[in-house]
Amino acid sequence: MNLLAFDTSTDALSIAVQHGARVWQHSGAGGAQASATLIPAIRDLLAQAGLSFDQLDAVVFGRGPGSFTGLRTACAVAQGLAFGARGGQGVPVLPVDTLLAVAEDARAQHGCTRVVATLDARMNEVYAAPFEWQADGRWQVPQDFQLLAPEALAVPDGWTVAGNARAAYGERLAPQAPHMHALPTAAALLRLAPALLAAGAGVAADAALPRYIRDKVAQTTAEREAARQAAPAPQT
Repeated sequence: MNLLAFDTSTDALSIAVQHGARVWQHSGAGGAQASATLIPAIRDLLAQAGLSFDQLDAVVFGRGPGSFTGLRTACAVAQGLAFGARGGQGVPVLPVDTLLAVAEDARAQHGCTRVVATLDARMNEVYAAPFEWQADGRWQVPQDFQLLAPEALAVPDGWTVAGNARAAYGERLAPQAPHMHALPTAAALLRLAPALLAAGAGVAADAALPRYIRDKVAQTTAEREAARQAAPAPQT
């Protein structure tokens, strides 16, 4: 199977190409830079793997949660590349949850099988979800992801916290639990892809969407004014 995978949901850009049994990887700066560097880096990595867009079987991307700008960038690029692949016939897009990819990265790096995956959501909050590795070689995936303050994260005994949130919040985040650094890497996306594609998770390019857990990051002018008027007047 020939797959292209990438993630721009964090401050790290991650790209991987699978050509048969071999995998090529690239990492770089994410965030705002990803929109300018993602496509050139993809072209370079495909060239290293000896692949063209017309030879791809699917395009895989980290759909979120994560950076709003990063998620929109990844989704738009995945859609465009999938539309144009195979001489314009197109290939499926596989949107993968970034927290699931964090759990998979923790399993591959550290052997973790009970993982509370976390990502820094900024604004003094974290994205979090529990994942448990099953005997059939797949992750048990929860229906709902959480957006909560670091202090509110509950971790069951015997579970490991993985992700990048500990680096941001330190002892505020589950201080009694073991922690492992992990990211939604493109290599993790590739490992997850075969089972997800076999389960029918691939979609047409125009049906691929980011997954936002936080609906809003800023108030409108009217909302700010309403909040100002509702606030108690300062005492003199």
